[in-house]
Amino acid sequence: MTRDEVSKGSDDMMIDEYEQKQGNVVPDGFNSHYLKVYYGKLFPYADIFKWMSYGNDGKHPACDQSYFSRREFSFTLDNEVYLRFQSFNSMSELENSVKEKCPVKIDIGPVYSVDPSKRHAYAQSGDNVFTPVERELIFDIDMSDYDDVRYCCSGADVCLECWPLMTIAIKVIDTSLRDDFGFSHILWVYSGRRGVHCWVCDGKARRLTNEQRAAIADYFRVYKGNENSHKKVSFTGLALHPFLARSYTEVLMDFFERKLLLSQEIFSTEERYEKILDMIPDPDQSITSELRGKWQEKRRTANSKDDINVLRWEQLKNVLQSGKHKVQGLRRCVEEIVFSFTYPRLDMEVSKHMNHLLKAPFCVHPKTGRVCVPIDPNRCEEFDPTAVPTLSNLLEQLNIGGLRAEVDNGNFDVGKATNFPVYRRLGQNVTWKINTVFQIVIFAASAKILQGGDGKFIQCETAAVEELL
Repeated sequence: MTRDEVSKGSDDMMIDEYEQKQGNVVPDGFNSHYLKVYYGKLFPYADIFKWMSYGNDGKHPACDQSYFSRREFSFTLDNEVYLRFQSFNSMSELENSVKEKCPVKIDIGPVYSVDPSKRHAYAQSGDNVFTPVERELIFDIDMSDYDDVRYCCSGADVCLECWPLMTIAIKVIDTSLRDDFGFSHILWVYSGRRGVHCWVCDGKARRLTNEQRAAIADYFRVYKGNENSHKKVSFTGLALHPFLARSYTEVLMDFFERKLLLSQEIFSTEERYEKILDMIPDPDQSITSELRGKWQEKRRTANSKDDINVLRWEQLKNVLQSGKHKVQGLRRCVEEIVFSFTYPRLDMEVSKHMNHLLKAPFCVHPKTGRVCVPIDPNRCEEFDPTAVPTLSNLLEQLNIGGLRAEVDNGNFDVGKATNFPVYRRLGQNVTWKINTVFQIVIFAASAKILQGGDGKFIQCETAAVEELL
């Protein structure tokens, strides 16, 4: 079967059954056999189904029974076969398909106008009826995009010294989504390796057009240069945009001076501080020469508490803000340097289009074996990517204390067996809020219909749904 055949909907693939190895010790790392057990015992199908249904999983009169079946799922199998446009009529269909195919990755796409698995039948009609109609507003932030400002790691590697860059990204974007755009149903998820994903689930977010999504993405855009540009952030005008000013004063500046400056040792070597000098607008080189002269002397203060990175940063600020150099653009240079090192770096294309796929929460990353767990934005500074449950860790917990027999007998309690539930509850919190609001309003409207009430109540409650969802 060719990749093209598979991507067009052929899904008659079977994964060989596997008998779980006995014993309590589970070898570390990702393993397709372990993944099969994970999908069989731990993957939260009910939570995913309830979330993706947005209140359309009940029997109330306003329920759209076709809603979930019009959602695209995509499976990547361990032989690199890519199955797009998978769709399911129920939670059990989704569960059975995942258990059967055992995908190494599950991606979630938009809700289409028709069932995506039947798109070819509609294509023959000649009308363009197969089109995305709903999709969460999504954001993807990858640590590898920060390689020019982190010195502890590069590429796919991440440690606790550079991970706070993701924490700051969550704080800045989450605050703006809530305060500037009025969104409230927001789910942050660890990507499983080197980044974070954001799902904005409000109804008004799901129904945004591509143009509106692009406008929101552009609202967050600050970086204008490419990887070869010395200066990637350039501010003009008398004042920063209120969103940028708030981010700078409340989050970025403090993080830069208290954490990043020291953890990444930004001024510790000539190669590193020259990158910062390149950001300064200095036609006659007088400013950079003055600073370079100070730093090349390698003088430290008598106070041992003054780290060389802190000392050089204070010297740079004093020179740039002294007012003795009359150079255009110099006034905003300190802000530009801080933004260059700390401001969120979004994958803009992910957010702009409704039909863009994004990895489902609670997948297992095939390179690390880590589960893509939710992150609480209110406590994101406590999140430790190195402590996230791994596939082998979860299975080892399953095997400890004779729990294997309980699983086989149907008496298994996930809460007692693993540390998995704490992450599931974070995801359930967003799902619960979305669906509870929807179901309460629809229930009230349905009761009014049964009682023969007028339509004013229903219109009012429908408006409430639109506002809250």
